[in-house]
Amino acid sequence: MRARADVGGRTLELDDGVLAPFEEELARLGEQPPVRRALAAAHVVMRAEYASVDHAPDRPGSPQEICAHVDWAATMELRRRLDRLGLGVAEAMDTAQRFEIGWTGAKRLIEETGRLGLAQPFMAGASADQRGRIRSREDLIDGVLEQASFLRVHGGEPILLPMTWLARERLDEDDYVEVYGEIVRRADGPLWIHWLGEEFLPELAGYFPGRSFERVMALDREKVRGVKISLLDAAREIAIRRALAPHGQLVLTGDDLHFADLIAGDEQGSSHALLGILDAVARPASLALRFLAHGRRDRFLELMRPCEELGRHVFSAPTRHYKAGLALLSWLNGLQENPMLPNHAERTRDRDHYARCAELASRAGAIEDAKRAANRLATLFARG
Repeated sequence: MRARADVGGRTLELDDGVLAPFEEELARLGEQPPVRRALAAAHVVMRAEYASVDHAPDRPGSPQEICAHVDWAATMELRRRLDRLGLGVAEAMDTAQRFEIGWTGAKRLIEETGRLGLAQPFMAGASADQRGRIRSREDLIDGVLEQASFLRVHGGEPILLPMTWLARERLDEDDYVEVYGEIVRRADGPLWIHWLGEEFLPELAGYFPGRSFERVMALDREKVRGVKISLLDAAREIAIRRALAPHGQLVLTGDDLHFADLIAGDEQGSSHALLGILDAVARPASLALRFLAHGRRDRFLELMRPCEELGRHVFSAPTRHYKAGLALLSWLNGLQENPMLPNHAERTRDRDHYARCAELASRAGAIEDAKRAANRLATLFARG
C-alpha cells in the first residue's frame, strides 16, 4: 500500500510493499544456515512524560534522571523484534546512548536483555563508568573487568568499549598495550575489542596510537575473538580484516556508510556486522542476509544498497546525532509512541532531515505501514 504525507509544502509518497517480491522468492527458496553474524545496536525508548523534562544535549540530565523516564517494556520489545528477525542484539552500546545513560542504564539493559531468552546470542559493552572518575589505570582495568564479568553472568559476550580515559591521558602505544593486556589476561572468557572513531565521539581522536591496535589483537588470539570497527573507512577495515583472518579473528563492521560491500565480501574474505543502522532496517536486512546464505549476492546487494543509502543519511555529519533518525523511524513504524531520546537528542536534527529519512526508508523497504507513517510524519510537520 502507498500513502502520501504533506511535509513542508511538498508531498512525500511512502510505500510499505517494497519487500513483498523478495519475501515470496525466499519462501520458495527455503532456509539455509546463516553465513554472517549480524547484530543490531538498539536504541532506548522514552516515556511520554519525558516531553516536559528540561533536558537537552547541552543541558544533560544525570543517568539516574534519564533512566527514570525510559520505557523499559517498549525498549525490550525492540530487542525481541530484532531477535525474531534473526538478528543479534548489541546492548548498552553507543546507539543506546551509553555515554548518557551510564552504568545505571547499561546495567538494567543488560539484566533485562539477559532475561528475554533471545534465540540469538547478544553482546554488550563493557566499560568502567560505574566507577565515576577514573584515577589510575588500575582503577580503569578493575572497572572494565567488573562489568565484563557482570554481563557474562547475564548471558552476554563482552565487547570492550573504547576507554576514553586512555585518550584523555594521552597515553602512548605501550601504555595502551599494557592496559588492554592486563584486561585480556585477567578476563574470565572470550571478548571483543571495539574501535570507535572520533566521528562518533570527538575525544577518541588518535585512539590506538602507533601499532597498539595490532599488538592488542595479538595478545591472545583465542581470547580476543575479533574487533568491531566503527571508523567509517572501508579500505582500512578491509586491510585489518585481511590481516586478522589468518589468525581466525573476525571483523564486525560498524561502518554504517559502506556496509553492503563489506558484508558481501570479496574473494579474500568478508566482514560480519554490528551496526546501528540495523536497528532501523532490520526487516530488509534480515531478508538480505537470508539471500546471502543461499549464495545470492545479487539479491543481497539489491536489498542492502537502499539500506546503505538510508544509513548514509541517518549517519550524516554530525555523525554522533544518528540516534535521532533511528528513533524517528521506530516511531513512524509504530514501534514506540514518540520519537524522543535521552537528553532530547531528537532535537539535534531538523524536519527536512526527518522527511528524507522517511523517504529513504520507504525505498529500502523499512516502512511497515505506509498510512500510519504518513500520518505521523504529517503530524510532525504540523507542529510549530
